[in-house]
Amino acid sequence: MSEERPVADNELQSTEVYLQRISRDIRELVLLNRELLRYTSEAEAEIPEKVRRFMNYFHDVHDIIYAYEERGLQAPKHIFDEMERLHDRYRQILKGLHHEDGAFAKVRREMAEDPHNRYDHTKQLEFKQ
Repeated sequence: MSEERPVADNELQSTEVYLQRISRDIRELVLLNRELLRYTSEAEAEIPEKVRRFMNYFHDVHDIIYAYEERGLQAPKHIFDEMERLHDRYRQILKGLHHEDGAFAKVRREMAEDPHNRYDHTKQLEFKQ
């Protein structure tokens, strides 16, 4: 979307020129949108966006507790209650992602094929209370 100088009334172009400019700008926007969607899809193949957002929130609540403790204060009960809820929800999310059709199960299967792995990626996670 190039910047062009203002046009005086006596320098007006034909409608076709303006339509071509609009068409070029729309084409550029479509190409940029396609590229954005490709990057997003590629990133979500490893970590779904829902999980990334959940983990950011989990981390934020965790940081709130430390913010209180840095000041020598005990975090309020409602923040600890939220951490308990997040703990259970994270376990539920992990169970779903590691289920046979889940995103993490697919990644784990791909990782297990690498003969140079340091760790065993074939084992299933155990979810204990």
